[in-house]
Amino acid sequence: MTMTPEQAAEIAALRSQTQTTRRATVPALEEVLYEAIPVLDHGFIRVIDYMGDDSAVVQAARVSYGRGTKKVSEDRGLINYLMRHRHTTPFEMCEIKYHVKLPIFVARQWIRHRTANVNEYSARYSILDNEFYIPAPDQLAAQSTSNRQGRGDLLTGAEAARVLELLKRDAMQSYASYEEMLNENPDGTKKDESRQGLARELARMNLTLNFYTQWYWKTDLLNLLHFLSLRADSHAQYEIRVYAEAMLETVKRWVPMCYDAFMEYRVGGASLSATAIKVVRRMLAGEAVDQANSGLSAREWRELMAVLKPQG
Repeated sequence: MTMTPEQAAEIAALRSQTQTTRRATVPALEEVLYEAIPVLDHGFIRVIDYMGDDSAVVQAARVSYGRGTKKVSEDRGLINYLMRHRHTTPFEMCEIKYHVKLPIFVARQWIRHRTANVNEYSARYSILDNEFYIPAPDQLAAQSTSNRQGRGDLLTGAEAARVLELLKRDAMQSYASYEEMLNENPDGTKKDESRQGLARELARMNLTLNFYTQWYWKTDLLNLLHFLSLRADSHAQYEIRVYAEAMLETVKRWVPMCYDAFMEYRVGGASLSATAIKVVRRMLAGEAVDQANSGLSAREWRELMAVLKPQG
């Protein structure tokens, strides 16, 4: 992760400050507040601000006046009930704001989740840094033959080396052209006083999608958990999954009861169709059921068998 001395100093200054407040605070999350958590080669996430905690979810569900009116075990039981039965409104009472540095192609996937407030670094206003994502060798894979949006076997040897060479060469060349078109230093002065230079909003268009951008991303807990259920999943693209996994750790610090319920009922749980439930009941009754007589498609059958497969 690359960070300028100025950015590091700013983060250190923010982390050195303390505030007196009557708002709910979470010591475990306060420990990492403002801190840059590395992701990929130059990326990071930072928790910038948050509102609420586990008690805020409980309070909203009970519409009570204060905190601590019930035992912790009762609060946990209520949160589990809300998560299990998809009573989602109380989870909207908590909010969190992240500062994220990520490759542009990851940002374009991420922005599909339209349930957050986003403010992105503007390349119309500022000059992008010369930082781009290069996959680690263990992430260089061929196109999957069974999944049109997935990866297959790893590339190796000369082919892998050539791909890395092309990625680096193209990114470096596009940035060199970007600088030449801008004819501008980061402080706004001209590199060559005899040339005017192209507008920033136009010069940016030839940059490759592996260049890094940054944004502030604010959302409520309900929509954050939905984002994480999709993007922290093993089927998600690796580059966005590692961001989701890092964010999931901040959720664990922030709202541990909600995190446990999420892991139990969403991540570790399974949703079955009406026909799949009938199949399970037939099996429990001792009937021999196979895909042909189950009423399920071949894919649905495989998915059900994966859920019912013994662990270990």
